[in-house]
Amino acid sequence: MQTLVVGAGAVGGYFGGRMLAAGRNVTFLVREKRATLLAKNGLQIKSPAGDLTLANPPTVLKENLTQHYDLIVLSCKAYDLADAIESFAAAVGPQTVILPLLNGMQHLDILSQRFGAEKILGGQCVIASTIDADGAIKHLNTFHGMTFGERDGTSSPRVAQIEKEITGAGFDVNVSPSILQSMWEKWIMLASLAGSTSLMRSTVGDILQAPGGEQFITALLEENAAIATANGHAPSGSFYDRTRKMLTEAGSTLTASMFRDISNNARIEADHIIGDLLRRGREAKTKTDLLQVVYIHLKTYEARSRREA
Repeated sequence: MQTLVVGAGAVGGYFGGRMLAAGRNVTFLVREKRATLLAKNGLQIKSPAGDLTLANPPTVLKENLTQHYDLIVLSCKAYDLADAIESFAAAVGPQTVILPLLNGMQHLDILSQRFGAEKILGGQCVIASTIDADGAIKHLNTFHGMTFGERDGTSSPRVAQIEKEITGAGFDVNVSPSILQSMWEKWIMLASLAGSTSLMRSTVGDILQAPGGEQFITALLEENAAIATANGHAPSGSFYDRTRKMLTEAGSTLTASMFRDISNNARIEADHIIGDLLRRGREAKTKTDLLQVVYIHLKTYEARSRREA
């Protein structure tokens, strides 16, 4: 199976690098600057699961794409989705399967409209990683997994083939018959964590120490869960209980990557993670008061960033 990983960043570079090290046929679609750096320093992964350096990993620039791939793994940030689509479009052939690992749900509609719904799997990943100043990928904890499946919940030969290709590559692999449910649950957890820590500009533990802090976090979670329920994906009781416990743990230093991006004056996925959930809540006529406040805050941050730039 020939796999094209779009980008060689903190997520795609990690999973693609593990696959490449395990002998899989992987090529990274990268920009010229990243290609030069990889050719010079190799693809470096620093991880509690084992460090890895792959000298001169296979790369291709978008203008040099001349073949179709069996599998395209997409792990860009949502605000880069349009550019990413244009970069890999030439690699999509009649038998190509696209596995997106983005958060939220909006990207599924965008990809389906461009390439056809039948080509798009549901997918998500669990990993905390970043890229350091030298271009090395730093894996920040011991979690590293990928979950995917057909969006209609069926079993298929192509999913079985992808599972066989990815399994044994050095990270956890799970095929889910309810991948959309899993994606919705992760979405409302992320929207609650990112929304609260970004709005309050602090950790979960700090928010809980503020008067009304716990009530705010739990009310935001309830609001987001109600939106999911209204859209046909009510969170399971076990998931909801785990998430509520995580978001109300005294002394927790937990924050969301969106909060860390704001702290670094970086771009954020305000529209994809919060705005799209808000839209779906409004369309379903559910309560969205707190989510609206979060969204206004994030869009104000974006407006200020543009002005200062």
